[in-house]
Amino acid sequence: MSMQPGRVAGVAEVTEPDPMGRIWTIPNAISMARLLGVPVFLWLVLGPRTSTADWWAVGLLIASSASDWLDGKIARALDQQSRLGQLLDPAADRLYIVATVVALAVRGIIPWWLVAVLGAREVMLAGMLWLLRRRGWGALQVSFVGKAATACLLYAFPLLFLGAHATSYAETARVAGWAFAIWGTALYWCAGLLYIAQARALLAAEPPGDAGAGEDSGGGPAEGTAQR
Repeated sequence: MSMQPGRVAGVAEVTEPDPMGRIWTIPNAISMARLLGVPVFLWLVLGPRTSTADWWAVGLLIASSASDWLDGKIARALDQQSRLGQLLDPAADRLYIVATVVALAVRGIIPWWLVAVLGAREVMLAGMLWLLRRRGWGALQVSFVGKAATACLLYAFPLLFLGAHATSYAETARVAGWAFAIWGTALYWCAGLLYIAQARALLAAEPPGDAGAGEDSGGGPAEGTAQR
């Protein structure tokens, strides 16, 4: 007896799992490892306060920056993008930036006004995201400017760290570190203002419907978790 065409179609219509809902992927594992490195970094900087511990802290920052680039390449190469990854990756970047600026300020390596300038931007974006979520929007896509800002800041902090030690290259590291810090801070605020402009356009539009722009239309908000 031949198989009914309708039955074949019915089998084909079985709902498949949403690939963006995956949790256990290689990029997500890398991002989780980066998050676990934040308290280790803080302990290295604020605990022992020795030259050896500082070098380990710098190495951890460099590894975090390298893995940030790596998990994106792996996600694209293996088609392992996920909504969780879109949250974890920028969250790790933000936490490293916050942890680093606070730790370096406590150590007297950078001034507290720089912490205030970067922190004010985060407070502004947090308020914006709260408004967007109340209206039913998701997270904003990461912008190139935001990624460039994060890269500059993650280059700046290890250099400023190295420049704080009495070494032959301290002056060069300090100058290069401040160049990256100033440029990165400017780009950080520029990216923040671009996110605000995106958010205003979304808030002026109709909120996403159940089947509309919502789930992950690429327009959602939050630096990408945003920023990067």
